[in-house]
Amino acid sequence: MLDAFIVKRLRSPLRAMARPLASIGITATQLTAIGACFGFSAVIAITQDALIIAALFFCLNRLLDGLDGALARIQGPTERGAFFDITCDFLIYSAIPLGFAIRDPGVALAASFLLFSFVGTGSTFLAFSIFAARQGLQNRLLEEKSIYYLQGLTEGFETTVVLLLMCMVPSWFEWLAWIFGTLCLVTTFSRISEGNRVLRGISTPEPDRLSEID
Repeated sequence: MLDAFIVKRLRSPLRAMARPLASIGITATQLTAIGACFGFSAVIAITQDALIIAALFFCLNRLLDGLDGALARIQGPTERGAFFDITCDFLIYSAIPLGFAIRDPGVALAASFLLFSFVGTGSTFLAFSIFAARQGLQNRLLEEKSIYYLQGLTEGFETTVVLLLMCMVPSWFEWLAWIFGTLCLVTTFSRISEGNRVLRGISTPEPDRLSEID
């Protein structure tokens, strides 16, 4: 919901932070890999009940996720880099609820519901981007994104805030998982509705007519 607003305001400071990295030869893919290491380290820290360390690692992961995009725009984005970045994001988002379920099996049901809702938001987001690319569609609010960014109630910023809150106040995990998971399902259905509306308005070729055989 707030990603377009946040991205617009972070664009300049992130670019300023990325320029020195570009000057010393660090690549966006390297930043993505380092950020992923911090993200998975956060998950390991959660399983060990080191939640303050987990929160710190997750913040570093999110910072590097912003920096790798800014660096890619300086150096020239690549499809391979964008693919790696998106994959790491989704894996880390889903690994954090798993980490909490390992830490405390008593919250496994809430964690499973949250993961189910993440599948909904992620699949609708990525599936629509395939057809948007085929049709040359573009989200003007988020033009710098490597794929079409189908917006919704719960996006990257909201997910980051909720996962960070879980790390900082673990006693809130269950109710945060149920509430945010429900909002993610609202996003899923809104994206299904919006995706159908957009794609319905795009003309498609008529199916091949089969020749009749007497």
